[in-house]
Amino acid sequence: MRRLFSLLLMMICTMPVWADSLDQLYRAAGWPDQRAHFTDAVSAAQQRYRSSLPPAVYQALINNSNQRFQAEAMDRRAQAQLRAKLPNPSPALSFFQSPVGRKVVAAELLATRKDQLAKNAQGLPKIQASDNRLLVIGHLAQALPAREAGAEVSLAIAGVAADSLSSMIPGLFGGGQAQGMLEGQRQRLMQQIGDDLSNTLLYVYRDLSDAELEEFATFAESSDGKVYYEAALAAIRAGLAVGQSANDLR
Repeated sequence: MRRLFSLLLMMICTMPVWADSLDQLYRAAGWPDQRAHFTDAVSAAQQRYRSSLPPAVYQALINNSNQRFQAEAMDRRAQAQLRAKLPNPSPALSFFQSPVGRKVVAAELLATRKDQLAKNAQGLPKIQASDNRLLVIGHLAQALPAREAGAEVSLAIAGVAADSLSSMIPGLFGGGQAQGMLEGQRQRLMQQIGDDLSNTLLYVYRDLSDAELEEFATFAESSDGKVYYEAALAAIRAGLAVGQSANDLR
């Protein structure tokens, strides 16, 4: 009984620390800021549809996207998945709180700011790099789930209009047909992102020195880094809820 009590006491004492570590990681890795940047992108997409959709459809688009991408709900879904997939957040937290980790997060947040997205709407400039830097970027391209995450974000924004139409006209897209179309789009987007991924990473992390870039790649390729990025991709998918109906999210 004494051993059981001691075990329970240890669990009670360590759970808040774990929860605090996960919350700290969520903030340190820039998740709330990236979600805010995504909200800006959704708002921009809503405005683009304003002049091309009938008023009733446009209003449905606004209602559905505001419900689907409500900030607290997105954070809650993403954090829950991160908690489920990341048994120990401490190694990732240590990296993202390090000088290099903070520089990585700052570079990623800069790249997804709405003014930067508008500036690079026609494509990123070609970045020249040494052979060694290209080699490290190649390692990062393999270690980071950039293709998959980029496809999910694109699908989430593009799916706003389709979701609105299907809510107004039930059965417009059959379940199997919709999933097939979604998976086809996902694969095409991943291919498109992959075709220019090295240049994209060179641009995003352009302010990191070669040594800092190597430190980042070392973390991303480590067992702790792999666990974190697998959990991060699952959290992105949960937060964006691509392919889920409005009813699923209630």
